[in-house]
Formats: sequence, structure tokens, C-alpha cells
Amino acid sequence: MNEAEYRRFTDAAAACGMSKAGFLAYAVDRAARDLNRTAAEIATEREVIGELFAARRHLGRIHGLFNQVARALNSGVEAPQLEAAAEAVRGAAHRMEQAADALLAHRDSGSPA
Repeated sequence: MNEAEYRRFTDAAAACGMSKAGFLAYAVDRAARDLNRTAAEIATEREVIGELFAARRHLGRIHGLFNQVARALNSGVEAPQLEAAAEAVRGAAHRMEQAADALLAHRDSGSPA
């Protein structure tokens, strides 16, 4: 548990008027009673994280391709669609950044992403 998670946990226990051990026991029992929901929430977060890592790998490959394009442009090759491609990559990078921010906010607040 990181510091933010521990703080959220202890604050929640206090708000419920429970000891940390009692709150934890209740939360574990609650999660165990609905394993389909618990597994779905865990799987969804894992899938999102997996997709973010895949997107990061793809953006890395795109970076390499843009380096090749820069070399070609420096040698005099025409690239009429370059600006549209660059804008598409900027948009994808921005969406990935927003998704990562939403995931982090969800993990920090405990609310849906």
C-alpha cells in the first residue's frame, strides 16, 4: 500500500468509527461475497494499465518512424501528409496522457475512472 492508499484506508476506517483491523476485515469480507464484481474491477484496471503500456510502446515506435521521416525530409524528400500524421500522433499522445491521468485519479480517489 502506498501512502495515499494507506491514508484513504485509515480515513475510511475512522469515518466509519471502526478500527483499521475491523474495517479491513469488513472490506475483505465484502469483496469476497461478490467475487464476480471484485474480479471484474481488478481485471478492468489491469486491462487499462496493459493498454496504456501498449500505447506507450506504440508511441515509442512512432517516435522512431518520425526520426526516419526527419532524415528523409533533410535529404529533400517531399512529405505532403506529414503535418496530418504529426497531428494524429499528438492527439493520440494527448489521449493516452488523459487516460493515464484518469487512471491515477481513480486509484487515488477510489472513484470510477
